[in-house]
Amino acid sequence: MSAVLAKALGAGPLVSRIVAAVLGGYALAALTSVAAVALPIDRAQAVLTGMLASFVVYAGAVIWVFAVRSARRAWAGLAVAAVPLGLAAWSVWNGGTPS
Repeated sequence: MSAVLAKALGAGPLVSRIVAAVLGGYALAALTSVAAVALPIDRAQAVLTGMLASFVVYAGAVIWVFAVRSARRAWAGLAVAAVPLGLAAWSVWNGGTPS
């Protein structure tokens, strides 16, 4: 039983990276899509730009998560990338600048 527990605990970082890739990548892609609406271009063009950019961001996030040395760095990188995107999305959601 101890060997099974050790094997399960050893898979923790891999599971964390998978969750970071799927959920964290999706969150970054969604924030990118919303944040693009804050661009000073026509709204329809901004929506299209955000949709296209979200695919690149999602793919980049998945690559990032599995390229860094640890799962902790993967989560930290996703969080750092989410801050400016979150601020831009906040301005879109509130119809103005972030407070």
